[in-house]
Amino acid sequence: IPALMKKIHEARDNGLPCVEIWGTGKPVRDFLFADDLADASLYVMERYNACDIKYDYMNVGTGVGISIGELAKVIKEVIGYEGEIKFDSSKPDGMYKKILDVTKINKLGWQYSTDLILGIKLAYGDFIV
Repeated sequence: IPALMKKIHEARDNGLPCVEIWGTGKPVRDFLFADDLADASLYVMERYNACDIKYDYMNVGTGVGISIGELAKVIKEVIGYEGEIKFDSSKPDGMYKKILDVTKINKLGWQYSTDLILGIKLAYGDFIV
């Protein structure tokens, strides 16, 4: 997100007609707002009892995926960039899908609270300061 945000922000400010992104835009990722990660960490520390629940690890995420192409559109909209997003399919996509299984932390009662659009708006607000 930070790299896309910077690239699109600079394209807008420099009046560039398009932004090029590596890959096809089809890979799917799970993004979590940093404040939600902090909240999850405190939540687990306050409630997790290793004697009651036998987990070797616990994923923290949303469990919801968004394609890189859709993510770029959201960032473009938040920033107010009018140009085109182009994907360079000659460049690698990486792993097709990276979505966390958040079953364990959800069973403890924790759920993320910041949706993607709000998280990007908040992050962009911090970026431009």
